[in-house]
Amino acid sequence: MMLADIFIQRLFDDPRSFFMLTFIVVFSVCLHEYSHAQVALWMGDSTAADRGHLTLNPLKQMGFFSILMLLILGFAWGAVPVNPARMKNKYGRLLTSFAGPAVNLILFALAWIFFGITCNLQNAPHSAMIFLGLFGLMNFVLFVFNMLPVPGLDGWNIYTWFFPKLAMPNSEVVKGAMVILIFAAFMFVSYLFRFARSVMQTAPDFFQQIM
Repeated sequence: MMLADIFIQRLFDDPRSFFMLTFIVVFSVCLHEYSHAQVALWMGDSTAADRGHLTLNPLKQMGFFSILMLLILGFAWGAVPVNPARMKNKYGRLLTSFAGPAVNLILFALAWIFFGITCNLQNAPHSAMIFLGLFGLMNFVLFVFNMLPVPGLDGWNIYTWFFPKLAMPNSEVVKGAMVILIFAAFMFVSYLFRFARSVMQTAPDFFQQIM
């Protein structure tokens, strides 16, 4: 997951937003990965659970190197091991793959609601509005980005569940297309952040009309 605004210089320029963003991303990624592990266990695959991934511990879900890259370069990732062959439900791989993005979608929805309400409260703490805005923005980005049909992302596992032949590239052309998709996904991130900001900005206006 590429983050457009996080880099180590931000710690000196705007330490409050640096720590807010870092906390939001770490928490959201860890909960995302935890949900993969939990749903996999419900589906009959205990691989992730056996390896200690039923936790929100960033060192387990992301790893030291991922956290370091987040703090310095604004690049972070997480992963849990799953074995679809052990799943008893035929929808197991699909549900397990969607579990992570679904959590980010729920977190985004909650943040959008509370952000909209908070912005319309008198004397609401400015820091609370900033935190909720960033929380919603980052989880929207995490949801959309992870749903892209790109190898290595949850979206790829979801789409290949519906179209299994896509998971078996048998030509250099197809493999080349996959590489292009991966690069295109990272180029898409900056536009995704802009769109996410626009989505979050709709919340205050919406709740202003109904409050």
